[in-house]
Amino acid sequence: MPFDPRTDALKPQLFAWQAHLHENPELSFEEFETTAYLETALSAMEGVRISRPTKTGLVASIFGEKPGETAVLGIRGDIDALPIQEETDLPYISKKPGVMHACGHDGHTAILLGLAQLLSENRGSFSGEARLFFQHAEELPPGGAVEMVRAGAAEGVDAMLGLHLSTNWKTGVFGIRSGVLTAAVDRFDITIKGKGAHCSFPEQGTDVIVTAAQLILALQTISSRRVAANDPVIVSVCMANAGTAYNILPNEMALTGAVRSFSPETRKKIERLIGEITAGVCMSAGAGYDYKWDAGYASVFNDDALYSLAEETLLSRFGEAHIDHIDPIMPGEDFYAFLEGRPGFFLELGSRAAEKGCDMPHHNAKYKLDQEALPYGVQYLFDMTLRLLDGTRPFDKTR
Repeated sequence: MPFDPRTDALKPQLFAWQAHLHENPELSFEEFETTAYLETALSAMEGVRISRPTKTGLVASIFGEKPGETAVLGIRGDIDALPIQEETDLPYISKKPGVMHACGHDGHTAILLGLAQLLSENRGSFSGEARLFFQHAEELPPGGAVEMVRAGAAEGVDAMLGLHLSTNWKTGVFGIRSGVLTAAVDRFDITIKGKGAHCSFPEQGTDVIVTAAQLILALQTISSRRVAANDPVIVSVCMANAGTAYNILPNEMALTGAVRSFSPETRKKIERLIGEITAGVCMSAGAGYDYKWDAGYASVFNDDALYSLAEETLLSRFGEAHIDHIDPIMPGEDFYAFLEGRPGFFLELGSRAAEKGCDMPHHNAKYKLDQEALPYGVQYLFDMTLRLLDGTRPFDKTR
């Protein structure tokens, strides 16, 4: 494989970092032990300045010594885990019941530690500052990225890079695109209010369960009939709760769901349509309702010039076989918060190896990360950092 010898030499340490992090996962906004571990690892590297802008987030700054114009490049890796009971055969399976790195964030963190190691050892190869964001709470809106930005951690950053490991692609394949990459992520909560009654006399009450069933089906017409077919939208009711006994019609039923969309205009339209459809269905049933829309992550938008530079970098290092030009993807990402006021680029890095059992979807109890994907991430970010902090400020062209 065309890895830099410095990256090859780092593999055992990369794998050890990821294994430790996988064994010791922590939930969003609770990553205290993780951050302490990172601080210890980074403190052993020469020339790394550490700051703690939030309770469980960490920033590591490494300053280059190459002559030239200085700039600040931000690189982000998320560190939080998920509330899932792990069901893998890994020798480094999670030690914490009900908590698991089931989305590759342990790999993201190991990659960023590897990048810090290479930059620390090669400060004469770049100018300016590489600012590494070990970001907490990506999995739980409003997200750690928003909290870090509000704390001022991104002030002065000229451009941002990020990546996400994914079993949707084979190990070492990079999914890239310019423009919109991820979907906007929103939540809605609806409480249908009726009148409870004995199941034998439904006419004496207002059946909120039947009303909810009609509403769930009606909401599906938003994507199929109210939005253009070439405008991808998902409206999913994911939670439905009501009732206390098998023979009682309950007074209320609560529905909670998720919306994924790409267009800001469509996003606003869906918020309005859910309210209108809910009002119509409930009125026809004689029921009342409460409706709440909770706007979550906005879409990640990739800068054209940074996309071109990343494509060129990947081609020169790995070749065409390692690049897939992808369509927008439905998962959300709080990386968008780092892109307010600056250009950025985010890509998907394949980590699927079916022969190793590393082919389960994310957020699954049997998810396993192929460790061989980690050096690909380190090499890509190292190459991009050296190009973007080469003393000429090449990303000024993106302004």
